[in-house]
Amino acid sequence: MLRAARTASSRRSVVDGERSERSGNKRPGGGPRVVIVGAGPGGLASAMLLAHAGAQVTVLERRDRPGGRTSAIEADVPEGRFRFDTGPTFFLYPRVLGEIFAAVGRDLMTEVPMTRLDPQYRLNFGSGGRLDATPDVAEMERQIAAINPADAGRFADFLAENRVKLAKFRPILENPFSSWKDLANPTLAKMLPHVRPWLSLDGELKRHFSDPRLRVAFSFQSKYLGMSPFRCPSLFSILSFLEYEHGVWHPTGGCAAVSERMAEIAVELGVDLRLDTEVTGLQFQGKKPVAVECSSDGGGDGETVRCDALVINADFGRAMTRLVPDRLRKNWTNAKLGKKKFSCSTYMLYLGIEGVEEELPHHTIYIAEDYERNLREIETDRVLSEDPSVYVQNACVTDPSLAPAGCSTLYILAPVTHESPHVDWERDAPAFRERVLDQVEAKFGVKNLRDRIRFEQQITPADWDGGYEIHKGATFNLAHNLSQMLHLRPRNRFEDLEGTYLVGGGTHPGSGLPVIYESARISSRLLAQDYGLPEVPSAALPAPAAEEPQTAEASAVSEEPVVAEASV
Repeated sequence: MLRAARTASSRRSVVDGERSERSGNKRPGGGPRVVIVGAGPGGLASAMLLAHAGAQVTVLERRDRPGGRTSAIEADVPEGRFRFDTGPTFFLYPRVLGEIFAAVGRDLMTEVPMTRLDPQYRLNFGSGGRLDATPDVAEMERQIAAINPADAGRFADFLAENRVKLAKFRPILENPFSSWKDLANPTLAKMLPHVRPWLSLDGELKRHFSDPRLRVAFSFQSKYLGMSPFRCPSLFSILSFLEYEHGVWHPTGGCAAVSERMAEIAVELGVDLRLDTEVTGLQFQGKKPVAVECSSDGGGDGETVRCDALVINADFGRAMTRLVPDRLRKNWTNAKLGKKKFSCSTYMLYLGIEGVEEELPHHTIYIAEDYERNLREIETDRVLSEDPSVYVQNACVTDPSLAPAGCSTLYILAPVTHESPHVDWERDAPAFRERVLDQVEAKFGVKNLRDRIRFEQQITPADWDGGYEIHKGATFNLAHNLSQMLHLRPRNRFEDLEGTYLVGGGTHPGSGLPVIYESARISSRLLAQDYGLPEVPSAALPAPAAEEPQTAEASAVSEEPVVAEASV
């Protein structure tokens, strides 16, 4: 078996070429100097919006390519090149990023062509049965009735109820929560009867489906938040609704292609994007960051980049503990962070294999036979499961450009506990790899998998922590329990510092690509208001036609580009 090394991004030369024409972080124009730490999805969206509004924007990215976890892993082998998404593989609810692109004069679907998937994904239940998720309402009703006749006819009701729920909740997702006083918002009061905060997501779904397999089918999406549906708030039934109403999309080239194009657009708008540049410290005047210390090109003497405003797109827990002195953090001290709940993590395998898996759908998810036990082992016992749930992306059935001719890319993910005293990944990774590969062969029908591997890369929670600088290896950031949402989550205009704004999964609204993009729009709007820049557009209102009452089936044939994101 050949284990190939990852190559540099094919788009990096474009970014570097643009960068070479500029020096320093002060460019023509009188806008504020904004430094963004991290070129993840939130950082890139902020860079686009703020540069378009007239700010002088510098983005500092530690890795050799933009996108953070929404970047590519590429490997050259004798047969050609394999390309994988590192993190998110579902692109959901494109409307948010589409509006951000429109705000800077671009069209998302033109800049990054996408394919709407049908089926969206396949669910294989360890307890028996299979479901091919489709926006075709009649076909979904037929499959649901085949799994359990008692639940026949409930899918359309589920869609209708969640269509109203999303409409009621959208203003909450699209606006900042600066204090408890924002809870007095009349919009929030009107939303409560539709959200039922006293119920878990599984409890909410019991109102629609009696069969536990069907409840899992509409609640496993809580893993996008790193949470169990038995603990996740009922609000998040909108996640599966978004998939059926607005589609599961595949951007050509993967979700990383979205980040790469965003980076190019940011540079075209005048952003100074510096890759291979690690932020090593911040300089403060009182509680206000006034400069960012960094090492250039992976080392050297380092440099200091002055700023009028700071946007932090780095992992929240890691950025606080590494960059901001504890004495400056009244609300988010190290001690308080230690008491917070963090999401689960993921074990990853990226396999380039010989052969084409034509019978394996683009997305397939195996749900452990005892799903409650699997989740308990992840969240409570903090151990590795003997029967782990596993997700496999076989993207080449949709996008053959991702692998050499006659080959395929398999992206394999198993949700696991974050940093735990019961798991030593240096010791446990080899055996867990074998367990996961056994699942892929037995549950997904991939034959002779080990003999066909031409490229392999593994990422464990220890790698997420050490290599990707993710606090505790918790890939979905702070958990999304009610005590860590809205104003109780780190705020977009960060409450512990001056002139500092947060974007990404650690702030409001939370984790997942659509809401990370929304966090960028919220924080950019606040920064623009604070520094006298032209207004950064908020979400388009009233809601577009795609959110008018309609069936998922009607949405499926709509030519309007609407978006959503996810990573199981």
